[in-house]
Amino acid sequence: MTCTTSDLGQGEPDLAALVEAVSATRMHATVRELAGDRYAGRRVGSPGGRAAAVWLAEQLGELGAQVQVSEFDVAGLRELYETPVLEWSSAGQTRRLEHRRDFVEHLASTELSHPRTALLTKAPETGSETGSPAGLRGRWVLADATTWGRACELAEAQGAAGVLTVRGTDAEGWMPKMIAGPAARTVAVIAVHPEVHRRLAEALDGGPVQVTGSMPLRQVATRGRNVYARFPRPPRTETSTPTGSPADGGRGGTDHGGAPAGLRILLSAHYDGVGDDPGRRLPAAADNASGVAAVLEAARVLAAAAPPGELELTVAFLDAEEAGAWGSAHHAAALPPDTLVINLDGAAQLHEAAAVEAGGPAHALLAALDQAARLTGVPLKAGAMASDNRRYAAAGLASIGIGMGMPGYQTPAETPDRVEPDTLMAAARLLVATVMLLNA
Repeated sequence: MTCTTSDLGQGEPDLAALVEAVSATRMHATVRELAGDRYAGRRVGSPGGRAAAVWLAEQLGELGAQVQVSEFDVAGLRELYETPVLEWSSAGQTRRLEHRRDFVEHLASTELSHPRTALLTKAPETGSETGSPAGLRGRWVLADATTWGRACELAEAQGAAGVLTVRGTDAEGWMPKMIAGPAARTVAVIAVHPEVHRRLAEALDGGPVQVTGSMPLRQVATRGRNVYARFPRPPRTETSTPTGSPADGGRGGTDHGGAPAGLRILLSAHYDGVGDDPGRRLPAAADNASGVAAVLEAARVLAAAAPPGELELTVAFLDAEEAGAWGSAHHAAALPPDTLVINLDGAAQLHEAAAVEAGGPAHALLAALDQAARLTGVPLKAGAMASDNRRYAAAGLASIGIGMGMPGYQTPAETPDRVEPDTLMAAARLLVATVMLLNA
């Protein structure tokens, strides 16, 4: 039987009121703001990314939080500084291909700033790589998904113009953007749509094919910005349970001000995106403006409630997740070891169930999440969540990653209108209920 918020009214009046206080309107306004033109896809280190950090710090400050911005270095970021070119000619016809529909940057590519024109040849089959060392010299090499690495080695050794390999698309025909990946080769590498790859192979069987391609992709170093918020605890009463007692869960310790430490909960979500392409918007509404919106709304509701007990509620809006989870790696090492982390990456389109991945000593955290899910009617399932939660878990912290869908993931189709209000509501209610149950 699926529970709803009405079921919270018996025995949990405070929790029911808090869950009902969540606003889809406010959350969707946050999504639209962060997906707006002035943030330009929110790539780490970009003007749009820095502007998003400033806006989020302001929002948290308005909730009464103590806000801090922490910077850190990010290296090896792939930056596409111009729209790449790819076209091919055979039998007197030239076909110009569309970036992100027909082809996309391969993150192992070296920089090829200007278009290079050369004949195309198929990659040698395994075992037939002997012969003239100049067999690929000056040519574009067509390789499949399983042999592209070896094709790159041969292309580098023989002075080829570059390598064309194959990559699939999403259900809507887009080739998603990424900004972190394998080490760069010393040859240009371009990934093409499977249908383009098939046509190129067929054209080669019928005669010569000429390819013109560029890949204005460079590696840069930059600075990321995490935004932290700490919400003040309510005043302690004389009946507070002594720290370290069984009712306290044995947490014990002291907080940063020397007062006895209580329950420490961190709600986190990364706010960065992969950034716009030159001349094309990538709004990053689902990944992860939606998660940020739900965490911000949950923090607003919890801060206004000032839940009793010794709860220390903190929020982290993290940068550089798309570049390799640099922001959470920077943050995790500085946290007290008893911090409980709930990370939300994607709250845009809940289908059958929210995906949950636990790491570290997360048994109590999982139990509270499961109870909160039953009370709020949010179905859960075990699923891989390769996001910032893994950095916290690797640091030994109890950590849970939650995902509720990312329609249009890292493409121009990732727009605010595809973020479902009901999913935002489900995510924020789940967060609020979990925190309150942990603090009960």
